Amino acid sequence: MTWNHFIFFAIVSVLLWATGAIAAWKNKSRIAIVTTAVGLLVFLSFIIALWMSLERPPLRTMGETRLWYSLFLPFAGMAVFVRWRYKWILSFSTLLATVFICINLLKPEIHNKTLMPALQSAWFAPHVIVYMFAYALLGAAAVMAVYLLFFKKKAITNEELDICDNLVYVGLSFMTLGMLMGALWAKEAWGHYWAWDPKETWAAVTWFSYLAYVHFRRSRPSSVKPAMYLLLVSFILLQMCWWGINYLPSAQGTSVHTYSLD
Repeated sequence: MTWNHFIFFAIVSVLLWATGAIAAWKNKSRIAIVTTAVGLLVFLSFIIALWMSLERPPLRTMGETRLWYSLFLPFAGMAVFVRWRYKWILSFSTLLATVFICINLLKPEIHNKTLMPALQSAWFAPHVIVYMFAYALLGAAAVMAVYLLFFKKKAITNEELDICDNLVYVGLSFMTLGMLMGALWAKEAWGHYWAWDPKETWAAVTWFSYLAYVHFRRSRPSSVKPAMYLLLVSFILLQMCWWGINYLPSAQGTSVHTYSLD
């Protein structure tokens, strides 16, 4: 399996996810869930095959992490749909996943390179995968916030706020787990748990931002719009932590987390 095969798996996956999104709008829940799940399996099968072909976890470059994000976005959308039966969520998750897939097709950033010594750790794969799953859940929460702030015409219900809250709770939990794994990995690779590297600093800022959202929602439950804007700000910080850090001058030549640009 090579990167040249990706387009075929991507097309099949997106078509299945789109079919699921259409079925959701037509109140055909079973078809929506089944087709979305099959699309996830098709996409996952490519990632596994690529993993075997590269003989390493496909997690080294930005393009490779976008693969996981494209997988987890429809999964998060399906989880929300199964739990709350929101028709539009599968459409949004499919659209976002398709955007990331198109970016990968135009700029693959997939390299058949061995992992550097620092990445040859048992913590590497679970750390990045857990983080990507957290990012997908928090991305779904951001999508909910955008919908509630700019598209929903009627009053925001408690159930809709509950969806945002639960996505953040689970996403923040996985982010915390990812940070702990990263600390153990850093201790093994560089001899310290935390060094305030630029990437680590932005990770901490992002974590505290989502924690602030949780505390704000609990202390001021009636302040809905400020909470949604805080959620969007947190997601912007997340993007900075994920890929924006690679373009900061402070990270060039000093950050141990900019290996993806090698």
